[in-house]
Order: sequence, then C-alpha cells, then structure tokens
Amino acid sequence: MGYSTAVPVPLPVSFDHVIDVRRLRVELDATKAALARKGVPGAEVNRAATLDVEQRRLAREAEDLRGRVKVLSKQVGDAMREGEPAKAEALREESRLLGNELATVEREGSKTERQLRDALLRLPNLPAPDAPDGTSEADNVVVRTVGYDPARYGPHQRVPHWDIGTDLHILDMERGAKISGSMFSLFTGEGATLARALCQLALDRNSDAFTEVRPPSLVRTPAMEAVGQLPKFADDAYHLERDDLWAIPTGEVPLTFMRANEILTAEELPMRLMAYTPCFRRESGAAGRDTRGLLRVHEFDKVELVAICTRTDAPALHQELLERATGAIAALGLPYRVVDISTGDLGQSHARQFDIEVYAPGCDMWLEASSVSWFSDYQARRAAIRYRPRTGGQTQVCDTLNGSALAVPRVWAALVETYRQADGSVEIPDCLQPYFRGLTSITGSVGRVG
Repeated sequence: MGYSTAVPVPLPVSFDHVIDVRRLRVELDATKAALARKGVPGAEVNRAATLDVEQRRLAREAEDLRGRVKVLSKQVGDAMREGEPAKAEALREESRLLGNELATVEREGSKTERQLRDALLRLPNLPAPDAPDGTSEADNVVVRTVGYDPARYGPHQRVPHWDIGTDLHILDMERGAKISGSMFSLFTGEGATLARALCQLALDRNSDAFTEVRPPSLVRTPAMEAVGQLPKFADDAYHLERDDLWAIPTGEVPLTFMRANEILTAEELPMRLMAYTPCFRRESGAAGRDTRGLLRVHEFDKVELVAICTRTDAPALHQELLERATGAIAALGLPYRVVDISTGDLGQSHARQFDIEVYAPGCDMWLEASSVSWFSDYQARRAAIRYRPRTGGQTQVCDTLNGSALAVPRVWAALVETYRQADGSVEIPDCLQPYFRGLTSITGSVGRVG
C-alpha cells in the first residue's frame, strides 16, 4: 500500500468493509456529486466503480471455470469406469487447460480486488448535506463567539505563553528539543501540574456518562485504516516499522477499533467511551510564529470522547459532544468560538465537524482546541462494527462520533496568557484548584529545575 516496509498485518475484516461499495453500483452520480463537495475528482470515483465491475466480472468468470472443471472431473471418472481411457485422457487435458485459465483469472481477480480495496480506502466519507460548502478553511463558518472582548485584556495579558513559561520556569521548549528534537514540549513544576489538571478536569466532567478506558498508545495498521488515518495520513504519523505499530494521533483510534469485528446489542447503544492518552503527530507549519511554543507540537496529552450509536441517535450525540467540549472551555473562563467546518476542510472520515477555538491574548490568535465530529457509518463499516436491532432482522452498521473533551497544549497556552497577572504570576481558575495541592496561583516557585 506504500506506507509500510514491514510485513503487513492482514486487515481482520472482510473486503467490503470500506465505503459502502453499493453506492458505486446504484448511486454513482450522486456519490460523485457528494464527493465533489470535498474536492474529490470524479475520475477517482469512476476508477473505483470500474474496478468494482471488473472484480465482480472476474469473480463470476472464476466461479464458472471452477464449475466446468468440476464437471470435467466427474466426466473423467465416468470415462474410466466405462473403459474409455483415451476419452478420459482428452478430458484430463481439457481440464488442465481450464485449470490454467482459472489460475490466470484468479490472479487477475486478486490483483483487481487489491486495487479496488486500495481505491476505496482512499475515497473519503461523503459530507453531510448540511455541511457548509467550501474549498478550504477560509470557507469555514463561525457559528457563535462566547466571552470575547478584545478591550478586556491588559498589557500583562498580551505576553505570549512561551515567554510566560520561561519566566515562571513552567515550560522549557529548549530542553524538550534537547531530549527529542524541535516541537516537543517539556512542562515543569506547576506547568506540569496544569497539564495534568486539565486532563483530570476533562475526565471528571464527563464521568457521568462516559466509561473511562486506558487503551494502548501503539496500534496495529488495521486500527489506523479503520478510522481513516491510513493510507492518506501515513506521512503525518509515527510508525514503528519493526513491529508495524503506529503511535496514535488521537485516542479516537483505539477507542473506536476496540469494538472492531463485533456485533453489539441494541441495549449497548449508544456506547460512550473516554480516554486520556498521549497523542503523536508529525506537525508541519510555517517557520516562525506558527511553530512557537505550544502552537504546534509533535506530542501532546488529550482526553477524547467517542460514541458508537445508531443513525437515529447520531444527531443528538453530536450536539451532546459539542456541548460537553464547549462546557469545559466555558468552565475555565476562556473565550471561545464554534466553527462549522466547510466541505473543503473536512477530514477524510468526517461527514460533519465543528471546531472549538480558544482565544489566546498573548499570541493574539484563535487556537483550535477541540474538534467534534460525526463520521456516519464510514469508520464502523471499515472496522466492521455492527449492531442487532431490537426488532430483529439483519445486523446494521453503526455510526461513530468523537470529540476532544480537552486537548492540553493550546488550552494551556490560552489559559496562562488569559490568567496572567500584573505581577507575572498566573491565577489558577477555580475549577482547577482542587488538582493543585492547595495552590491558587502559579508563581514558578514549585519544583523549579533550572
């Protein structure tokens, strides 16, 4: 597939579990029109449809040849029993030639099947009809802005977090780079406590309805394929080639794949899961301001929420995840805005997505702090996650959703800039103080390492 030099791990689900291939057979024009909203050329969809037709033709031809070989085998036996060895030999030769032809057709069928599977894996999910149209992030729509007033900030809050972190000895990007390279952060003292406190706050706020999981941070290739990270985003991920394991870019990957190849009962749905995990991404960005401090880092902590549900329950769950994510930002007292992501900026797996951005006064930037996404049946189909309806009948493919309950780096940055005081200290929001061992402000006096 081009993204691994290690021995590939077979995908443990059936070939059809990519996008619903039936769309290419009965709704080709509608599928092309929908994917065009994401910028997918019609030629890519046509190629997948053509490969599907060819793969099915070869499968029928192979089945026909197997049937003819079976008939000849019986005829050979009949000829031998009737004492006609010459006839039996002629039938054997005909069977041998058909066997060679069958082997050729099977090879072509396997090759076409692999090509079709790869083509389908690369096709993105269809956008939701109500997702705003666009060609790039410039077409994203700001739905609402809460708590933002540029006049409220004093000069002491217009200091970027990387300078605050250095002054208070709570963020050390230089030592992070010494350990792991550029764009790796090192929190110390109250800075490390703040990072941990943010994650614990997110877990505690969602423990009323979500089951906490601590999944592995390394996953197999099928897990990355199932959620849509592979093959498209292979270059953005960290890959351990020796073991063919991938460092997770988000907790969404293991939380979704943990129920792969399973048939859930209707009583289990909606399934709500949450996890704190480290996340790893090969972030890229323009040199300079875009990569200062915590704006773009290769490793960060995050609490992720995942829901597995029926199509009927998906809209309400999408709204619930959005409210939970904005609720955490509001509890921290940070201004934020909700952005409806246009089709030109939607991810590979996404049908609909809202981003939550926090305002960082020191950077004077809106920073993406959370994404809340509905994937329709795209991920569940690839992972073969189904459920059995209460009314019986055939199993149905689930829908999946996810949302960042809280991602540390940019919230950390916005918080220390917003809550910086005139004396250089940082006030700790009330909701975080229970995790700070009695502290009410960050002064840089705790656990200083240099």
